[in-house]
Amino acid sequence: MTSVPAPAVLVFLDSQHPQGRIVDATAPQLMATDLGATRGDGVFESLLAVDGKPRKVPAHLKRLASSAAMLDLSIPAPQAWEAAISTAIDVFRDAKPDEDEIVVKLLVTRGVEGAAEPTAWVQASPSPALGRQQRKSGIDVVMLDRGYDSDLADRAPWLLLGAKTLSYAVNMAALRYAHTKGADDVIFTSTDGRVLEGPTSTVLLAHQETSDDGTVTKRLITPQLDAGILPGTSQGALFVAAKAAGWELGYGPLVPEDLLDADAVWLISSIRLIAPVNHIDGQRIGKDPAVAAALTAELNELFAGIS
Repeated sequence: MTSVPAPAVLVFLDSQHPQGRIVDATAPQLMATDLGATRGDGVFESLLAVDGKPRKVPAHLKRLASSAAMLDLSIPAPQAWEAAISTAIDVFRDAKPDEDEIVVKLLVTRGVEGAAEPTAWVQASPSPALGRQQRKSGIDVVMLDRGYDSDLADRAPWLLLGAKTLSYAVNMAALRYAHTKGADDVIFTSTDGRVLEGPTSTVLLAHQETSDDGTVTKRLITPQLDAGILPGTSQGALFVAAKAAGWELGYGPLVPEDLLDADAVWLISSIRLIAPVNHIDGQRIGKDPAVAAALTAELNELFAGIS
């Protein structure tokens, strides 16, 4: 195996290398004129590999293809991505066997102007320590207006709402703004008052009710996708597991008051996993900390069983 020359492994996809072409991550690899760099013209996915096993690969490849279709972007076939993912993980683990979690990114751009093929690669790197800590300690968030109403995705498909593109400048700016307010993350809202998503995550909330006969009902809710938000692969997989475990499921529309009235709120993503929300705009979430902790523990257990 090739050793890791940097904190990341890069494997480029091309027709001459069925398993992917391993390159030096410390050397320049992307053309300065690549449209991914100059215009953010491309799409990506991020997934987690635990103990060498990548999670939810089919779901991520399906969403990658969906995002690419929205951009009219041709991308490599799923088999090519799967081979490159395997190569990147094997090379990374060969050099860093003690890393139990690896962040695997799939990136594809339109290439340089007039290119016959897109530029596509897989990157493997360590899981960030901050994300792991936030799974345990939880996060404080602020709600920010995203600046458009919940019907805009249907009226203006060219805005690519719901596609996971490389144009993440606005999302990163929102996170930086949250940090200036002493918060860790953001929940976006629409101009007509709907709860949308986080810059890099999906919003979940839960209610737990106990009937007079002692029956406990747990309901897991997420915003509706028709508001132009990114379909969450983690949310989708968790909903399947929760339904099998007896949870009731719901899909918005949600308003900010729904979050403030919930027994628990989380931001969920493929890398950070399930992060409990402690405060929203300074207001404590959850009427009973013990209930919120129990709900979080149950969801974590369900999510751990997802492959």
